[in-house]
Amino acid sequence: MPKTTRTGKAREDELPATLQRSDDKAKRTFAKAHDAAAKEYGEGERAHRVAYSALKHTHEKVGDHWEPKESNGPSDAQAEGGYRTHRETAGGVDANASKAHLYELAGRLEISGRSRMTKDELVDAIRKANDRASAKARRS
Repeated sequence: MPKTTRTGKAREDELPATLQRSDDKAKRTFAKAHDAAAKEYGEGERAHRVAYSALKHTHEKVGDHWEPKESNGPSDAQAEGGYRTHRETAGGVDANASKAHLYELAGRLEISGRSRMTKDELVDAIRKANDRASAKARRS
């Protein structure tokens, strides 16, 4: 099922819940990438992976939604390597962002102990906080 209308607008009811709570650019990026991938590879998991990969180049997951990144580019080692790479993913956290940016996000997400965390620990803590926020939003 196409994720975009004929005019290129994202179909809200076809998007994952975290994208439904995100800005229009995130919705369009995911929907257009998904539709292009579905034409190329067929509907299914691969089309979703391609769409999330495109989204992660322009947005990062913050809590239960996606926000524009400070600069475009791959968000983690898996995104840098492409389709055939089997590296750890950061689950939408921009692991390539500065430690200062990650620290600021950790503060917004009210992660305790963030001042003593390394960059990798901040990424992991933000990923876990995002997962909790998404799960809580699904229950609401």
